Amino acid sequence: MILRIGLTGGIGSGKSVVAQSFAGLGVPVIDADAIARKLVEPGQPALEKIKELLGNQFIGADGRLDRTKLREHVFASPGERRILESIVHPLVYDAIQEEVSRLKTPYCIIVIPLLIEANQQSLVDRILVVDASEEICIERVMLRDNTTDEAAKQILAAQLDRETRIGHADDVITNEGNLESVTDQVAQLHQKYLALAALQGQSLPDK
Repeated sequence: MILRIGLTGGIGSGKSVVAQSFAGLGVPVIDADAIARKLVEPGQPALEKIKELLGNQFIGADGRLDRTKLREHVFASPGERRILESIVHPLVYDAIQEEVSRLKTPYCIIVIPLLIEANQQSLVDRILVVDASEEICIERVMLRDNTTDEAAKQILAAQLDRETRIGHADDVITNEGNLESVTDQVAQLHQKYLALAALQGQSLPDK
């Protein structure tokens, strides 16, 4: 059975950079956000359900979901965030499990930003947390999403604090802007995960 590494971290921590580093080593990367984006394309049932339960104000003139606007709204409204998660998360997790079942590699990376918050640790065998200071995360979110300092802080405040997230981690990568450092940390973990996958394979009973 393939070793499943759940890659998570707060918004702006740099999960994508870490995931790309693993992909560069030939490791399959399954991205929950990418799956979620496909599930809310025009014509998909999830988008229709979002319209029904949360309204049309988050749908652009092109019929597509305005993800930034919706995210800022639901992080300020916990009740509506739970509604959104109840629509999208089960579909995403089913799709993840289907993708994993088709893989033949020793291990894979599954990027799930809300892995711990959504209590979905059972989807993975180990948790890898990408960590960065709050100041760096806020700056990255503001630049990436062209949003305000207040909106970025609000999203961070709605997520787990760094200490709690790291407390759930089996492994941690620090990503504060030094790409070479990230690459080195990924390379070390790659060897560790290959070894763990080999041990896991040896522990499986003979069929």
